[in-house]
Amino acid sequence: MKTFISRFITTAFFLLLVVFTIFIAPTWFFSLVCIVLIGLALYEFYSMVEKKELSVYRYFGLVLGITVPLSTHLKVGSVIAHIEPMLIVIICLFTVMIQLTRRDNSQALKRMSITLFGILYISWLFSFLIKIKFLPQGSLLCAFLILVTKGGDIGAYIVGSAIGRHALIPRISPKKSIEGFVGGIMFSFVLALLFKPFLDFVSFYHVIISGLLLGVLAQMGDLSESLMKRDCGVKDTGAIFPGLGGALDVLDSLLFTTPVFYFYVKAFF
Repeated sequence: MKTFISRFITTAFFLLLVVFTIFIAPTWFFSLVCIVLIGLALYEFYSMVEKKELSVYRYFGLVLGITVPLSTHLKVGSVIAHIEPMLIVIICLFTVMIQLTRRDNSQALKRMSITLFGILYISWLFSFLIKIKFLPQGSLLCAFLILVTKGGDIGAYIVGSAIGRHALIPRISPKKSIEGFVGGIMFSFVLALLFKPFLDFVSFYHVIISGLLLGVLAQMGDLSESLMKRDCGVKDTGAIFPGLGGALDVLDSLLFTTPVFYFYVKAFF
């Protein structure tokens, strides 16, 4: 019950922040919130990896990781064209160059790979949310994406806690159940249908497909982070958000749903 109350209060705070950031605050503030969340999540990711006694370019990765959503904001804002792909190339080159300056070659491949993976997995994937915001009706699309994705997380937690009896993948997360997995997808699907009146420019067919697709991807994103936490021997990536854990714990499902939803919107809406 104590955990549930903490989750409820933190979720309510996030709901207010999301509504303000998407519909009231200027676009630059929206991008700033994304950049802050990415920075926190990256820091937690690198800290989690270091607990496994793997070396990583933490601060180098943080600086370059933050520039990815910043470059996305500048690009979609038509300030600088083609800056995002150019930055990805620069990040790869700098990661190799910084290793060349070190005297110790042990774990060189692991160090470079983990640093780059953190940037691509967190910074690049979540930066698609900024791209969605700049699309026509971008505010509604962002709200739909976040509601359906995080609603699936909440649904999986509620259903799994209430009637979860069959373990989904015990070697990854013993507490996650098949019932919770299915419940999360159904919550996402129902929330997508409930949001349809606000998406009058989207057909009923695409709302159904989007709800199911985001529901599945949200659960896969959560499982992927659980896999990494299991490997590193941690329960939560941080404790910055009471009841929910760290920034990466909050973003995990969105890291999978956001880029896929962006390309789906570009292809079919």
